[in-house]
Amino acid sequence: MAETHGSPNGARTLPRSPWPALIAAWLIPGGGHLMLGRRPLAAAFFALVLLCFLIGLGLHGELWSLGSPEPLTKAAALAQLGTGLPYVVAQFLAHYQGQVTAAGYEYGNVFLLTAGLMNLLLLLEVYDLATGRKE
Repeated sequence: MAETHGSPNGARTLPRSPWPALIAAWLIPGGGHLMLGRRPLAAAFFALVLLCFLIGLGLHGELWSLGSPEPLTKAAALAQLGTGLPYVVAQFLAHYQGQVTAAGYEYGNVFLLTAGLMNLLLLLEVYDLATGRKE
């Protein structure tokens, strides 16, 4: 059940739709927080998720494909897809491929997965903020 919020004149109004903020939060890490007026958090989350993603790429981690028949590989791809636009750019526009023989390959995988899962957790917070469940 959706909560209602009071307006300054005392009338009850419905909460705003969380979808624009959720889409912005998925596309650009921190974008949902920016839309909701939380600039310092937006900047911190953008830097944190993007830095984690770039470290993963720098360590030659793998960007997994959704087209794989393996269930765990699909799960990893969904987790990485949580990063949003950085994943899409690296995977489909830059055609990035990890390097299995690199010394940091496994660490890179962890950083890439962490970036995506972290951004997915931020989507939950954006939803709570946009619907008024969290102040």
